[in-house]
Amino acid sequence: MTDFGFVMTLARKDLMQELRSKAATVATIFFAAIVLVIQAFAFSEREGLLPIIAPGALWVALAFAGVISAAQSYQSELEEGAFEQLLMYPIPRATIFLGKLLANWLYMSILGFVLLPVTILFFGMKVGASWFLLLVTVLLGTLGFALIATFYAALTANLRARESLLPVLMFPVVVPILLASVRATREIAGAGNLAISLSWLQLLLAFDLVYVVVCTAIFHFVTED
Repeated sequence: MTDFGFVMTLARKDLMQELRSKAATVATIFFAAIVLVIQAFAFSEREGLLPIIAPGALWVALAFAGVISAAQSYQSELEEGAFEQLLMYPIPRATIFLGKLLANWLYMSILGFVLLPVTILFFGMKVGASWFLLLVTVLLGTLGFALIATFYAALTANLRARESLLPVLMFPVVVPILLASVRATREIAGAGNLAISLSWLQLLLAFDLVYVVVCTAIFHFVTED
């Protein structure tokens, strides 16, 4: 099997396992919905405020839900003792990272596509003809978040307190991705300034490219015994 084939197989395995168990799906959707509802309720009394905070509310919900999803990335392998066997495969360890990354990215992108219309409905966010750019923003933002989350989930996989250490370690690194995602969403849906929104999307793409190169290059050091 080629490296690309292994990446696709591992991603498909993770996605199919989640579809069968729904361990993370129920928790992330429920948690993200609660975050959106609480924020909408808290700021509903201020007229005209909801559309302004809508981009931040969307990405806060996605970020917290993404932590739950990332914590489950290596859970099944750790519980069954399969992670060590996975590392023994005669393949570059970067392919393991890319397979996990692809599964997490697809999962978070779908979650983002589900939360986007909910945010538009609850917060009155105006989209207009820029809906395509919003979808691109979700794809690029969730890619950056999934990169950091997948990397740090592997870094903390064998630690006892991995659930509590994961957000502490990853959030300082993922802040640039979240800030760029919020600003791009705000410019697309709120201010409507296409030039500024494209600038933020370019910055977001640059962050993604840097993170994917760095994380892929040093992943084998993270998984060394």
